[in-house]
Amino acid sequence: MASLWEYANPKRFMQVSAVLLPWMAGLSALCLVVGLVWGFFFTPDDFRQGSTVKIIYLHVPSALMAINAWLMMLVTSLIWLIRRHHVSALAARAAAPVGLVMTVIALATGAIWGQPMWGTWWAWDPRLTSFLILGLFYLGYIALWEAVENADTAADLTSVLCLVGSVFAVLSRYAVLFWNQGLHQGASLSLDKEENVADVFYHPLLVSIAGFVLLFVALVLLRTRTEIRQRRLQALLNRERMA
Repeated sequence: MASLWEYANPKRFMQVSAVLLPWMAGLSALCLVVGLVWGFFFTPDDFRQGSTVKIIYLHVPSALMAINAWLMMLVTSLIWLIRRHHVSALAARAAAPVGLVMTVIALATGAIWGQPMWGTWWAWDPRLTSFLILGLFYLGYIALWEAVENADTAADLTSVLCLVGSVFAVLSRYAVLFWNQGLHQGASLSLDKEENVADVFYHPLLVSIAGFVLLFVALVLLRTRTEIRQRRLQALLNRERMA
């Protein structure tokens, strides 16, 4: 654990992330190209949903990352509240816009997928509603960071907000299990083989998910590095003003 906490040092984080970032970006691009091209152009139409099923390669990975981005923010926020490591707070701040974009993609692709399947662009389904609220929490989280001038105070307040919003992250993932009613289908990926999509869709979906995960990591690393640089620049400007 002692060696793990050394990566919370901004200097050490910058060194390691500089090495990891090109690899994460390159692997994410490779997986996204392979997964999306494979899924959209080399898989058959579904016997029930036709070609609309292929939106699964955007919808499922983006929804998965929207939820897990918030859970990652929860972990880093807890580290900030307990250990007061600034890199963890900055990583949470860096992840929020990425998670918001993933949420918007998931909501948009879900609406496009749902219209021909359900006959409506939107329904107040438990999972859809909790997912929409999660998106609003993302907006509130980002706005709170911008509204509070003191960085440490902003980190404290947004960490508490993250704890509250985690309820809706969990609901977004498990609403189908909590409530039997609703239009939204069950999980496309499951430990139960009978609930998974067919293998012809399953394998390119896994590659697409890997691409989204790696893209999220790359973007968070890039944005966290930017946040650290901005913090250093602000500290230098403050010193010059006081000199």
